[in-house]
Amino acid sequence: MHPYFSLEGRTALVTGGSRGIGRMIAQGFLEAGARVFICARHAEDCAATAEELSRYGDCIGLAADLSSEDGAKALAAELASRVERLDILVNNAGTTWGAPLESYPAKGWEKVMQLNVTSVFSCIQQLLPLLRRAATDANPARVINIGSVAGITAMGEQAYAYGPSKAALHQLSRMLARELVGEHININVIAPGRFPSKMTRHIANDADALAEDTAVIPMKRWGREEEMAALAISLASCAGAYMTGAIIPIDGGFHL
Repeated sequence: MHPYFSLEGRTALVTGGSRGIGRMIAQGFLEAGARVFICARHAEDCAATAEELSRYGDCIGLAADLSSEDGAKALAAELASRVERLDILVNNAGTTWGAPLESYPAKGWEKVMQLNVTSVFSCIQQLLPLLRRAATDANPARVINIGSVAGITAMGEQAYAYGPSKAALHQLSRMLARELVGEHININVIAPGRFPSKMTRHIANDADALAEDTAVIPMKRWGREEEMAALAISLASCAGAYMTGAIIPIDGGFHL
């Protein structure tokens, strides 16, 4: 690993780290030398993933339900009992809800907004003391929020709350980036297009749906695990030290 991209000696937390994009990023951080905490709602799944990822480095699983402010507070308290500082926070936990426009339920809208926007704000808010202890002018603390190309384009696919929630997350990230830059805390957004995950497996498992989906992606394919990990490592390492407030699509050109 080139020293520009090393995360040796750094501590990271990846929410929603037991699968999908969160797992990809957690593995990349471990391979780059970081100590990584992952959290997920289901304790058994989180523990199992942490054990699997431990082949790459020091990985610890924490059970956390981020669907409420109390959940974010409990996660911050648990982490503070284990570490003195947090160098990297990846807010990846999220959800979606699909239904026809005429029958789209308010509870679906509320659930998506809570987990995709409010819980990210709560996690940053509650973990600020640990991030501040890690932050220096030479090596800022990093917050990486996982947005979506759905927050940039208008391809809603009947998931009416999802795109607006990610657009809100993008704007929240810009606001906090401007506010916290003076404290040496960088906040950037990765806005993925299609990557393998639980959220997209209904497409991946249907050959016709997959062909239709990739046809509208200029690169004619989905993203690969190592591509997501590499971008996250860049933002968390020396390569991202002079970046804040950026929204970075990684979507094979779909946003174009």
